[in-house]
Amino acid sequence: MKHEFELIALRLRGLREALDMSKEEFASACNIPIEEYKLYESGQKDMSISTLKNIANTHNIDVNALMFDDEPRMKSYFLTRKGKGQAIKRIAAYKYQTLSGAFNNRKADIFEVTIEPNDNIAEIHHSSHEGQEFNLVLEGRMLLHVNGKYLVLEEGDSIYFDSSLPHGMKALDNKKVRFIAVVL
Repeated sequence: MKHEFELIALRLRGLREALDMSKEEFASACNIPIEEYKLYESGQKDMSISTLKNIANTHNIDVNALMFDDEPRMKSYFLTRKGKGQAIKRIAAYKYQTLSGAFNNRKADIFEVTIEPNDNIAEIHHSSHEGQEFNLVLEGRMLLHVNGKYLVLEEGDSIYFDSSLPHGMKALDNKKVRFIAVVL
């Protein structure tokens, strides 16, 4: 069975080929160093959500088409039943479950994110992407590192921030954390 990022790599190559672009042209259009892009497309390196969102925005496609191989199709509403949103495990400790994936022309990407505990503070994965982000903690406590500042969010806490600033999070208390992330 292929890792999720290898499946994303196949969809990435398919997008590039559908656009009839060379690897160099595609990487340049997305401001990704060519050697790094080649690792992404070959499935040798996983991409952050911010890299995926950058590629999707650059080529005017839905980020879920890369992440989940699921083109949007609903126009009036899209219902996600508990535990039924399409899921993908991004970096080792993060699992994203889309809650808006099949809604056509949506203004935001909405995910339920689960982060497994990891006591190594150096393991916080940072990303940045154009736009804004809203996080609401559903379960557990998490440490959010945004633009050099560390914040602790507990169940029921929320934060809205400029997602172009470097940010990352980790579960606290050796327990998983679940939160809603709205990416605009």
